[in-house]
Amino acid sequence: MKLAVPEKGDDRMRSFVYVITDRAGIHARPAGIVVKEAKKYDSEIKVSLGEKSADAKRLTELMSMGIRYGDEIAVEVIGEDEAAACSAIETVMKGNL
Repeated sequence: MKLAVPEKGDDRMRSFVYVITDRAGIHARPAGIVVKEAKKYDSEIKVSLGEKSADAKRLTELMSMGIRYGDEIAVEVIGEDEAAACSAIETVMKGNL
């Protein structure tokens, strides 16, 4: 997935880092919850683990990352509703992962 690159001097983009606390890692149920929440927003939402990245709006991409308990993932959000989207995704992850 390729995110839009902000113009130089443009401070658009929100991000956060999260450590997975669910012993099962990212599996179908919590991944589905993340995807459902991500689809509510127009912003592009990318989840990264090392060299791998996935569109948070695509269940198969998110599941294929093999994210496990204790992994530190980065989430980047770019778009018009990025502040709300970033906050919502962080809340969902904290509540389900």
